Amino acid sequence: LRAHTGKDDDELAAGIYRDFIGRLERAYDTLEILPQNNAARLFSALRERNILTVLNTGYARHTAEQILHKLGWNQGVEFDGLVTATEVDKNRPDPDMIRYAMQQFGIANSENVMKVGDSAIDIEEGRNAGCLLSIGITTGAHTYEQLKAAGPDHIIHDLMELLPIIDSVNSD
Repeated sequence: LRAHTGKDDDELAAGIYRDFIGRLERAYDTLEILPQNNAARLFSALRERNILTVLNTGYARHTAEQILHKLGWNQGVEFDGLVTATEVDKNRPDPDMIRYAMQQFGIANSENVMKVGDSAIDIEEGRNAGCLLSIGITTGAHTYEQLKAAGPDHIIHDLMELLPIIDSVNSD
């Protein structure tokens, strides 16, 4: 690589990442951002059940907060917490973000946590953290087939499909 670019791998990777983040932030400045279908209904239903909702993302905190601001979502209102790649040493599929969230909310046992995500790496993160359930949702990055290959406990097509799963677990 050095022969072609005059830079070592780390220097080149850092430059590519900086360029990507700049482009991403400019895109989120101008693009319309819409919430996941039924997100507000789910957040409300979870709050009624006294279930915490913690969002986690591989994005940096600034980018995640930019998105949440555009959605009009506020911590303590629509959701309880936010953990981003900025707060942890390792990103997905390592369990650092889930473990950090657990620490923030005093959750000692990962079997009291469910992970919901739209990619195979989300499913792996939940498994690696020892979550009770790792659930894929088909409304994002990966298809049903891609999610299934990651071995989730459930695959859903709409956020409201989580409620019967949660209610079933809570009745056991």
